[in-house]
Formats: sequence, structure tokens, C-alpha cells
Amino acid sequence: MTHAVGTVVKGKVTGITNFGAFVEIEGGKRGMVHISEISRSYVEDISKVLSVGQAVECKIISIADDGKLALSINQALPPAEKPQSGGKKREFNKRPQRKYTPAPKVTSPGDFEWQSSNVGGSFEDMMSKFKKTSEDKMSDLKRGESRGYSRRGNGSGRK
Repeated sequence: MTHAVGTVVKGKVTGITNFGAFVEIEGGKRGMVHISEISRSYVEDISKVLSVGQAVECKIISIADDGKLALSINQALPPAEKPQSGGKKREFNKRPQRKYTPAPKVTSPGDFEWQSSNVGGSFEDMMSKFKKTSEDKMSDLKRGESRGYSRRGNGSGRK
């Protein structure tokens, strides 16, 4: 009997390990069901879900070059039923919606701080304001150093 990827076959559990279960399927071939492919819910201990000799339905998810079969009990299950009575749909990986609030307007060059590009005019206007503010701050720093102030905070500008 030839087995193809995607077909659902019947089999019996022949062995259980920490990482999965071995299943002998129709035609005498053996395959392995990884622990993540046993159930739709989290499985901590496989022996609580499966037992040796148990009949299972598996879907063939891959066939290795050496003939080893990767099986899935989870993918052979019928589609999950949707909640009937007003159940809330759970959505994962969805960011909460944030309300947009514009940044405050720049009233003087000294008040300029980083803002979004849609505030304060064109990009060139914002860059010129930033450049002027930056130059003013640098000149203030240079004037402070000439009076004996240091960036190191020791009160001496001389070395």
C-alpha cells in the first residue's frame, strides 16, 4: 500500500516517549506523532492522552527520504466547532487601538523638541528650526565653558 502526504490513515499506538508516540499504520509501516501534533490543546504528559495499543486516526504530514513517516493526530481531527451562543471571538496578536493626539505646536525656537513630521510645517521648516535651536544650545554651552564651567561638573574649565 502506498502512502501519500495528506492522506488520513488508521493505526495503533506501539510506543510512547517523552517527545511523541510511535504508530503502526495500515500496511505495516511505522511513523511518529510529535507531542505537538497529538492534540489541539497543550499536552504535558503523552501517557495521559494516549496508551499503547490504542487505535488512532493520523494524517501523514511528511515522508522523509529514508521512508520515515511524520504523522499528526491533531490534523486528522474534524474542524473545531464555532461557539453557538454569543461566545466572544478571541483575537490574538492584535494591538489595542490608540487615539491620535497631535503634538503641541512650537511657539518659540527654544520650545522645539522632536515631533512628528505633520506638525510645524514642511520638513525643511522643521529642520531649520531644529538647526537654529541646536546652534543656540551649542553657543550657550561654549559661553558657559569660557566662564569656567565644565561638562565634568568640577567647576573648572582649565586643565
